[in-house]
Amino acid sequence: MRIRLGILGADDSLEMIQNIANEYKELYCVPVVYWDEDEIIDLIRPFIHQVDMWLFSGQVPYSIVKEWGEVDCPMFYVPHTGASLYRTLLHIYYERQIPIHQLSFDTYHPSEIERLLDEAGICERVPHVKHYQGEISAEVLAQYHYELWKQGVTKAAVTCLRTAHLELQKLGVPVYRVLPARSAVESVMQMIIRTGEMLRFQDAQIAVQMIEVDSLSAISSETFSTDEIYKMEMKVTEKLLRYAKKIQGSLKTAGPGRYVIFTTRGVLKDITDHYRIIPAMDEIEHIDQEMVTCGIGIGRTAYEAEIHAGKAFLHAKKYGRGTWMVIFDDDTIVGPLGRSEQIRYSFDCAELQAISQKTNLSVATLSKLSAILRKLGKNEINAYELATHMQILPRSARRILNELKHKGLAEVIGETNPYPRGRPRKIYRIFL
Repeated sequence: MRIRLGILGADDSLEMIQNIANEYKELYCVPVVYWDEDEIIDLIRPFIHQVDMWLFSGQVPYSIVKEWGEVDCPMFYVPHTGASLYRTLLHIYYERQIPIHQLSFDTYHPSEIERLLDEAGICERVPHVKHYQGEISAEVLAQYHYELWKQGVTKAAVTCLRTAHLELQKLGVPVYRVLPARSAVESVMQMIIRTGEMLRFQDAQIAVQMIEVDSLSAISSETFSTDEIYKMEMKVTEKLLRYAKKIQGSLKTAGPGRYVIFTTRGVLKDITDHYRIIPAMDEIEHIDQEMVTCGIGIGRTAYEAEIHAGKAFLHAKKYGRGTWMVIFDDDTIVGPLGRSEQIRYSFDCAELQAISQKTNLSVATLSKLSAILRKLGKNEINAYELATHMQILPRSARRILNELKHKGLAEVIGETNPYPRGRPRKIYRIFL
């Protein structure tokens, strides 16, 4: 099965990357070109569920999408390696013979450029470098190069960002674009293929669904009898048997109204849209969704998967009937599926364990809070917001926030009053 690879890049690098990717029979490419960093999210949004992995032409588009946080498949970018820079410097020297100290660079660290020059036998300092990590705007980079050139300090600019390259051309600055080297692209392609092999292995992992169906809620009080309960459970079992067959699994009962289905991780990933939604399968659509509570467990063995399913089921019960939760083999918890407040958190975090020891809060609570803040994209929250996302009472949320404040891990930075006659809600800034 071929890997569906989304490739997002600027016009001048995308074609080259795609041509190399087309040489690998394991890959099926979905190219997406961008001309402005502000449009990247809107461009890839339609393809999120149509590709297995993403490859970006550089650090900036990769960082923008990573910060967005809505892509949960593997992502890669092509680094600007020494070979890329060597080629550009050779072009500059051949065309204009400009000394290194009269060039301005971006992206690279000064020591990295100096090391490359040293390897070529050129011992020269590189005084003008705009090094950055993560994302940066084309305007900031262009302004950096332009000011040096306007002051006569440099004679040309060397940039790794296509949009900065275009901006500098508009400003009349002599500019050279560092394009990815073939060797760097090939190296990333090999990494993508190896990752694909690992994911195929993951998809074959054992997955267990632990399901509870509340049949009693569908029975009328006027016809309530043991016969009606039995008939209802028989109908539910028949539907779950068809559902189990659909997902290539096997069904066994685990007590009144309780069922366990053994299948594989890949199948459940597909029917839940990467663990985002509750599946609307034909075989179970006539079972009221509110009747079904489900815990999904992933494991390296059947025993581990079943243990995780049981834990996920108990977490789902805390959220109430109709909830689905997932626990993966790395103890990461995701859920509730199909809800806007869905979060991903883990118990396995040394930093949060240390904070837990200082406070009266569990690692699970701290991990949930951290995941909620990541989802919201901010470090500020009030008790009402926290209660909504955690599915707890507002007074419990206030207790959590006050405990963090008492231990110096939060501070009150303001108040909001959405209702004129209501009590103002304190806004807390969290330090986790």
